[in-house]
Amino acid sequence: MQARDLCFKQALTAALALAFVLMPAGKALAQTPDDFYRAEVVIVERLVDPSALEEQMAGMPVEPPLSGIRSLWVEDANGNRASDVRLAARNELYLNQAAARLENSGNYRVLATAGWYQTFPPNYNGRPMRVAVGKWLGGAGERAVEGHIEIDRQRYLHVKVHLNHWQEGEEQQELITWIRETRRMRSQEIHFIDSPTVGVLVFFRKIEG
Repeated sequence: MQARDLCFKQALTAALALAFVLMPAGKALAQTPDDFYRAEVVIVERLVDPSALEEQMAGMPVEPPLSGIRSLWVEDANGNRASDVRLAARNELYLNQAAARLENSGNYRVLATAGWYQTFPPNYNGRPMRVAVGKWLGGAGERAVEGHIEIDRQRYLHVKVHLNHWQEGEEQQELITWIRETRRMRSQEIHFIDSPTVGVLVFFRKIEG
């Protein structure tokens, strides 16, 4: 009798372990660690004639793109996207409605919509994540909007946006505008970081266990 009870307990333990492994992702998230967040980033292009801009970017020193870093949203010449982050579908994003409003205004084009889950513990020093979106510039062999985004957390979450917006010139690519900004984030607030031609919507929501 005792041997049969032992076998039953062993089988039950194995079944529960298997059920946990096969548990859908949404239910697995019920056991969340501290400082677990849903992060969302939407990159948009403002539809404006570059010649109408007052900014003079000619001669501005531009650092070469970082190499050997993770990709957040990188598109190749054929429009194929690469990402080292497990991204959610656009229709699952909290920022989806805000992105749709910008598109429907006729003044913006959505270039990327990235949402993912990540732990951001205190004193977290993030790593830059590469971005390459927008029009393909054949002469330069890259996308019009390129750079990186980095998320850090000391006492508060901070997002660092480092993006360049290029166009094809007569002899070489020309810098139109750029974003160089670090912004302190507040949970469940939409932040908009922009330049005259490129904007970045950012949203964080802490996931409670």
